[in-house]
Amino acid sequence: MVSLSINQRLTNFLDNWSRRLVASQRKPPYLYRVLNTAQILGHPLARNRQVETLLRIAHWQIKSRLQREIVFPWIANQKLVVQRGMAAATGNIYVGLYEFADMMFVLHFLRRGDLFFDIGANIGTYTVLASGVCGAKTWAFEPDKDAIGALNRNIAINNLQDLVRIHDMAVGDSDQQVAFTTSRGTENRVAETGGIDCRSVQQMRIDSVIGDAWPIFAKLDIEKGEEQALRGGKSLLKRLQAISLETISPWSLNALSEHGFGRMFYDPFTRSLSTEPTVPSANALFVKDFEIVKKRVVSASKITIFGRSV
Repeated sequence: MVSLSINQRLTNFLDNWSRRLVASQRKPPYLYRVLNTAQILGHPLARNRQVETLLRIAHWQIKSRLQREIVFPWIANQKLVVQRGMAAATGNIYVGLYEFADMMFVLHFLRRGDLFFDIGANIGTYTVLASGVCGAKTWAFEPDKDAIGALNRNIAINNLQDLVRIHDMAVGDSDQQVAFTTSRGTENRVAETGGIDCRSVQQMRIDSVIGDAWPIFAKLDIEKGEEQALRGGKSLLKRLQAISLETISPWSLNALSEHGFGRMFYDPFTRSLSTEPTVPSANALFVKDFEIVKKRVVSASKITIFGRSV
């Protein structure tokens, strides 16, 4: 009989429970947790370190019940101030870089002195990577007042005040007050109509605030508002070398193509950009000058994540 490693046994066990969850008519909350754990253990940075990952999950689950807010030592001597319920942020605690390909592109592409637009900054994970690790300047756009509070704490604890400028606003295709949801956590967004769970926030076009700034890279994660942001940010597309979008529409694809961008997939392990995916990514990456971008990512210093250099 072939002896299975602990990692393989864990994988088989969690895969089996994941299939049961998908097939189940009733989906108890604990099965959702099992499925989520299975997905985490399949992460590129966790596959070969599943026991360590499970220990980090257990440690966080215990500690986060005892403390309201935890300062987590992160990448390259940076820190994250995290609370229970911050799903994407806690993913970084479990595996190091939750959105692995997307975050590693930031780390391999940006350089000291660059300008990065973090549109939909939330609590500032990408801002900390860009400014704290790479030394780039960041304009962080975020309209959610609770997220801004966490964003400010992450900027302060990493002493990034001189590198980061917060724009307390939504980004869209017009300059006006808009309704913004308040009860959806990281999924808060501009609402088509107001309601009980909405408040009024200022929305601005990127074209109205960019001035003579010249960003090289932008990340847009604004809950299906990416097209509207691009409609109000044509000057942005003229200046960027790369852009990452959570969602893409036919109009967005056409606008990006008109400005010379092509869809690319980044493999952090091989430092390669290709037209076919090799590593899962949360967002869609578009590149303008392929040779400029390729040269940067290939020549970037390695980043150590939980003892592993990438």
